[in-house]
Amino acid sequence: WVRDYVQVKADGRITAELADRALTMLEIDRDGFDQWDKRIIETLIYKFNGGPVGLSSLAVAVGEEAGTLEEVNEPYLIMEGYIKRTTQGRVAMPNAYRKLGLKVPAGPQSELFDS
Repeated sequence: WVRDYVQVKADGRITAELADRALTMLEIDRDGFDQWDKRIIETLIYKFNGGPVGLSSLAVAVGEEAGTLEEVNEPYLIMEGYIKRTTQGRVAMPNAYRKLGLKVPAGPQSELFDS
C-alpha cells in the first residue's frame, strides 16, 4: 500500500517522509502498531492484569476471532517482545507496559519475564 501511495503522490521513490505519511494514514505508529495491536495489549493488561490468559478468552474480550489473533497479530507482538505464549496463556511482557506508558509490575508475574 505504501508503494502505491508513493507512486500516486510522488515520483515513485519511497522516502522516509512519504512512508511516514502513508503509515499515518493507515493509523500505524512508529512501532508498527495498528489499532488492533494496541487493543490486544491494552486488553491483556487492563482486563486480565497482564495475564496469563487463554487465547479464546483474549479473543472474546478483544472482539476478534481467536484464529485471527493467533495468525495475524500474535506473530508480530511475540517477535517484538510485547507478549509471550506460556503454557498458562498469553502474558504481557515489559515492552507492552512500556508501550502504554505504564510501570512494569513487580511481583510473582515478573518471574515470567525473560528480561
